[in-house]
Amino acid sequence: MEEKIENARIMLCEDDENLGMLLREYLEAKNYNVDLCVDGEAGFNTFQNNKYDLCILDVMMPKMDGFTLAYKIREINADVPFMFLTAKTMKEDVKQGFELGADDYITKPFSMEEVVFRIEAILRRVKGKKNANSSIFQIGKFSFDSKKQTLTYENVVEKLTTKEADLLKLLASKQNELLQRDYALRAIWVDNNYYNARSMDVYITKLRKLLKADPNVELLNVHGKGYKLVVTE
Repeated sequence: MEEKIENARIMLCEDDENLGMLLREYLEAKNYNVDLCVDGEAGFNTFQNNKYDLCILDVMMPKMDGFTLAYKIREINADVPFMFLTAKTMKEDVKQGFELGADDYITKPFSMEEVVFRIEAILRRVKGKKNANSSIFQIGKFSFDSKKQTLTYENVVEKLTTKEADLLKLLASKQNELLQRDYALRAIWVDNNYYNARSMDVYITKLRKLLKADPNVELLNVHGKGYKLVVTE
């Protein structure tokens, strides 16, 4: 099971102040940072002055409806994910929402837990896409180029094997998070058997030795679970 993505910054636009405050408090209890706006115009002004990981937009809002707000947000940032929160259930409205690029569409009434599950799914998907497209990683004072398979530290360049580079890319894309052992084995070696597991242990040992040059970088074994590439300031 993947770890929950916490501390994401969310803009919540909901004109029902009671519902908005309840949802904000619930999300903040789940370690999200939430800015609440009570109309679409306030939402647009807030978005212009801040950076968000996700926007949650009510459709029926005063001053500017959610669809118009989504369109204006897309003009500023084509990549930020957003979801609609609305009482509308007509197919035309759902269709319009997705045509605007919505990542999800939740109709009222809803459970707070369901909203959180959907938020987590969107954030994992966005993070996975970003990580998959990345080839350069900063690991403390190291610079890792996964395409060139090089690890550079203070102008010293270490050429990695394909397996070492693949494994380090998985670790680097999940810095300070758990990389599950079984996931890594299947992602790189396809088959999770004894011989592949022992082979991965050898590569982990090699990477750990290389990364020891920076005292702020540590490659940990998490007993029975996997590995964690820990990078501290």
